[in-house]
Amino acid sequence: MPGITYGIQKGSGSKYETIQAQQTGGADMQFNITLQLKSDPGKVNQPRFTGPFAQGKPLGQFIYIDIGQFAGQTGVWGGRIKIPLTGIGWDMIAKLDAGTSILSTTIPATTEDGNPLFATVKNFEGWKVNARVGIDAL
Repeated sequence: MPGITYGIQKGSGSKYETIQAQQTGGADMQFNITLQLKSDPGKVNQPRFTGPFAQGKPLGQFIYIDIGQFAGQTGVWGGRIKIPLTGIGWDMIAKLDAGTSILSTTIPATTEDGNPLFATVKNFEGWKVNARVGIDAL
C-alpha cells in the first residue's frame, strides 16, 4: 500500500524506536542491521542472538518490522511483521566472511489485495548467505 511507513524495530516493549523508516512506493525496501551472537559454536545449541534487534525466546527469535503507527506514522493504523531468525545455523555463520558477505532474506510486505501484511511471515523461505554488494554501513 503506497505511502505507508515501514522500519526496523530497535528495542522492545514500550522502549523501542523505529529505525531506517521508509515509505512504500511500489519498489522493494531494504533494511540492514547487525545482530550479535550470544552462543558458542563449540556447544550443541543453535546460534542465539542478542542486541537491540533480536526479539523473542532462544528457540523462537525474530526481528520486527514496524508498520504505520508502530513506525511513527500518524493518522494510520499500526502493526508489525515478525521475521523469524530460525534456520540460521552454525554452518551459515561459518560462511560469513567479515565484511564481504551477509545474511539476507526476502519477505512479502503486503497481502494479495495490497494491504500491509501483519504477524509472522507465512511460508518463510529462510535466510541465505550473499556477497555484500552496495551496502555502505551495517
